[in-house]
Amino acid sequence: MNAVREMKKALPGVRIVADMKTVDTGAMEVEMAAKAGADIVAILASSDNATIEDAMRAARKYGVEIMLDLLTVPDPVKRSRELEALGVDYICVHVGIDQQMTGRDTIDFLRDIVKEVATPVAAAGGIDALTGAEAVASGAAIVIVGGSIVRSADVTGSARKIREAIDHAQSQGGAKVSREEEMIAIFREVSSSNISDAMHRKGAMKGILPINLGSKIVGRAVTVQTFAGDWAKPVEAIDLAGPGDVLVIYNGSNFIAPWGGLATLSCKIKGIEGAVIDGAVRDVDEIRAMNYPIFSSGITPNAGDPKGMGEINSEITCAGQAVRPGDYIVGDESGVVVIPKERAYEIARRAKEVEKTESRLYEEIRRGSTLSQVAKLKKWEKV
Repeated sequence: MNAVREMKKALPGVRIVADMKTVDTGAMEVEMAAKAGADIVAILASSDNATIEDAMRAARKYGVEIMLDLLTVPDPVKRSRELEALGVDYICVHVGIDQQMTGRDTIDFLRDIVKEVATPVAAAGGIDALTGAEAVASGAAIVIVGGSIVRSADVTGSARKIREAIDHAQSQGGAKVSREEEMIAIFREVSSSNISDAMHRKGAMKGILPINLGSKIVGRAVTVQTFAGDWAKPVEAIDLAGPGDVLVIYNGSNFIAPWGGLATLSCKIKGIEGAVIDGAVRDVDEIRAMNYPIFSSGITPNAGDPKGMGEINSEITCAGQAVRPGDYIVGDESGVVVIPKERAYEIARRAKEVEKTESRLYEEIRRGSTLSQVAKLKKWEKV
């Protein structure tokens, strides 16, 4: 409530929304917000109707309006019709952060709901300049933006860009990119460190580093289990792989190489994304001249022999990580992470959120704060 009071004082004449996330004692919380200076009070649409009706009585008494937030409501369209029948002032179509990570989309829900109700509809959840314009073009009366502004390194610039986009809103139309395409694009934007953070510091291979600095790989794993220096299965796997694939090879020795310049050239010509080898590579000068992304745990001049031991496309353990065929692999100068295929889209979205947060922290440090200050270590460390 102090935040509402301070905003009211600083912004006379500007309408203030108190996003209370109220789910009980509706009248009491509406009164509290109204007396602090709020003009609109948001409560959760999952609240019992009795809570909503009592909140509305208080709203009429204190001269404020009520917004109902559809966050986590199982059937948003049906609930919107019910809320309109109750006489609420605004309905907020809100897909929460964790829901966004799994691919739920605010704009899709918005389009369905505006067809069903005449009540002004707000759009919230993952809104940026592009989706903000799409929301207005799709019928939103209000656009609510959070992370795209507050986690930007340029808060004012981001806010201005979104403001201009919604003021000149036009539907983008056309076909959406597939979820796979969106996910791959995000993995190319974020770092392996961002992804590890998104996975709660998991997924990183041990001791695997790039042969070519500056190279990056993003793709689906084609797994190879072989043994010290046996290069038959790794080379045979090249014939099975193609664009968008990453060869992930367990070799078991940093002193006998199952991989060299000729295998690298074969991969490059086939358009394979790259190779990750728990073991040694050789012909490093040739590999670097090709500027092809190879990641390994060691370098040696010693070649092995093609004995044909091992398997292709079975689950393996590579550099301490379980890797299944089709899991996603992202490698850059910091190393390589393995992303379970069933959670890949969610992890990509979460990694993007990590990147946004770090961008903001970098800007705070550039402006003179220290890392311990922006991370609030003294506040949050265990005692």
